[in-house]
Amino acid sequence: MRVAVLKGGISSEREVSLVSGAACAKALRASGYDVVEIDVTRDLWNQLVQASPDVIFNALHGDWGEDGRVQGVLDMYGKPYTHSGVMASALAMDKHRAKHVLRAVGITVADGGLFDRVETAKSHPIPVPYVVKPNGQGSSKSVYIIHDEKTNLSSAIAEDKEMGESVIVEAYIPGRELTVAVMDDRALAVTEIIPQTDWYDYEAKYSDGGSVHVVPADIPAEVEALCKKWAVEAHKALGCRGLSRADFRFNEKNTDLTDIANKIVMLEVNTQPGMTPMSLAPEQAAYVGIDFEQLCRWLVEDATWPR
Repeated sequence: MRVAVLKGGISSEREVSLVSGAACAKALRASGYDVVEIDVTRDLWNQLVQASPDVIFNALHGDWGEDGRVQGVLDMYGKPYTHSGVMASALAMDKHRAKHVLRAVGITVADGGLFDRVETAKSHPIPVPYVVKPNGQGSSKSVYIIHDEKTNLSSAIAEDKEMGESVIVEAYIPGRELTVAVMDDRALAVTEIIPQTDWYDYEAKYSDGGSVHVVPADIPAEVEALCKKWAVEAHKALGCRGLSRADFRFNEKNTDLTDIANKIVMLEVNTQPGMTPMSLAPEQAAYVGIDFEQLCRWLVEDATWPR
């Protein structure tokens, strides 16, 4: 079976995707697949025609790679592919709309809304502290935390055109960083991410020593159970397929809240989690006895068309 591994691409997360794709290609070759690696360009259709794969393994990250556009090309191409399809990919990447879906199924998400970027830079749109971030990107790029009314990031936000014209502004959620990977309808584990920087930013995610992963997280059993439950519910509600990862904040210090569901906030769902042996989702798979080669093989076996 010939597997085309899509990697690289044209998003701001290109470098991360190149690493994911190379790791997946190596694992699939070790499993006996005929693997062709495609550094994706806007000419993806012709790249696929030239490669002539039986299955397409999507190892792209970021906008264009996981926002439904590439998935649309794959649907048109008509061969089985991994991870989520067009609708789930587009919905999960649109954080504002995804939050409406998550809230509708009973998952706690941060309060906030969609605002014009330039207007947001002029005055505080919601009470401090809050977070300003792109509505359709990942990897914690172009994320600004306004801690108090004296924090002045107005010029940086106004000039950061990569964020897009509309941005998410939502209440800052303090607490511990937790994440749960889901394979189909199975939550694997809960990992606590301990950033070695001020918060879990791009550097903490992708630099050596930028963060420490604790799996399983040292948290109360009821917190673990609810995070797993919500991760699976989010996966299903958004229509995800294959592998996804849900990120949370757990504010255990908030003694004003007695209901555990109000101490846990889902931040977002990632339909194309990082795919190196040391990435969060593969780490959780390894914890439950699924090594990296087995995980990549499962994703190929799970691939279908259409998604």
